[in-house]
Amino acid sequence: MGATFVMALFSFGLGFYGLSVHVATLQRLHGWSAAAVSAPVTVYYVAGALLTVWIGDLYERFGPRAVVIGGSLTMAAGLAALGRVTQPWQLYPTFLLMSLGWGAMSGAAINIILAPWFQRRRGLAVSIAFNGATLGGVLIAPALIFLIEGVGFTHALTVAGLVLLGVMLPLAAGVMRRGPAALGLGPDGDPLSSTVAGPSGAGAPRSRADALRTWRFWSVSAPFALGLAAQVGVLTHLVSLVAPTLGSDGAARALSATTAAAVVGRLMTGFVIDRVNRRLAASATLVAQIAGLGLLAWAPSAALVYAGCALFGLGVGNLTTLPGLILAVEWPRERFSALVGLAVAINQFTFAFGPSLVGVLRDWAATYGPALGVCAALQAMAAGMILLGPGRAHSSPNTRAALP
Repeated sequence: MGATFVMALFSFGLGFYGLSVHVATLQRLHGWSAAAVSAPVTVYYVAGALLTVWIGDLYERFGPRAVVIGGSLTMAAGLAALGRVTQPWQLYPTFLLMSLGWGAMSGAAINIILAPWFQRRRGLAVSIAFNGATLGGVLIAPALIFLIEGVGFTHALTVAGLVLLGVMLPLAAGVMRRGPAALGLGPDGDPLSSTVAGPSGAGAPRSRADALRTWRFWSVSAPFALGLAAQVGVLTHLVSLVAPTLGSDGAARALSATTAAAVVGRLMTGFVIDRVNRRLAASATLVAQIAGLGLLAWAPSAALVYAGCALFGLGVGNLTTLPGLILAVEWPRERFSALVGLAVAINQFTFAFGPSLVGVLRDWAATYGPALGVCAALQAMAAGMILLGPGRAHSSPNTRAALP
């Protein structure tokens, strides 16, 4: 769990939150337009999504150690190359190289690595590991800004890549194994003989294509795709959204409040998720974010803006952890790696267009109100859809029977 926490810290810090730093710096250094630097970012997310579809197969074939080492090398190489681009077209191959590392070490990978190790307390373990991702926004992204100001963009990204390799290569080589069986243990540290079986595979779709033809799968994937599209769109524009009310310093504090709330929300959910209905928890998370969007759209005072950011932030982390946790109790263990990769890929492909959606609506209306309304509507649809899944009555981790 500690190794995946560190992996999330670097992969999200450099490959998700760090993107805003890269984009802003490239615009400032080269005078490139927002469109010139944002289009390659969309390609980055789409390419990462395509890799994520198959990441479960790579982990099953080569094991976590080899895949994480490969992902670390490609992300570090992409960062070094990004610091040396001189033409906008060079961003495309550079971000494609970085996307290999992002796909190999982001959300699906965390779920896949932890799945063999935890069963009874998987929800807590995944929540703690994903808090590394949130801290990537708190620690890594600001450190990038400080480093760029100190030594320049080229040297800063080279240093970031070297630090990534210096931490992740020995961690992957020394800690990451295929599962607890390599140590003679079962999940949760139990003896192998006492391991509780997961849901039965009888009647379950055996391939990704089969799963894509079932509402059982889409009732997990589609709601989170919609919810994350709204969430990523709002997060991308959050500073611009709140700055008119709070000023630049207040906007930075609002972003910190959102991130802090994400850590709190994920930990709170992690402590209870293994004992409650996971679909209900997901719907409640989305409702909290809708309330936060309502406050941000209304925003008659600074206090309510901060409250809106906090409410919205409570769900930020959970929307990335809950899809895998629901799949873990509603599908057979042997199908988990493939299906969590497929679900995360669909989610990532969808949320890649969230920032553009919010930006277009903002430009059209000259205010963020309509964009926030559309995002709230998407999340309301998601909150309802997640309750309509065929496993809605069985999504407690204590239920281990095959689902229809």
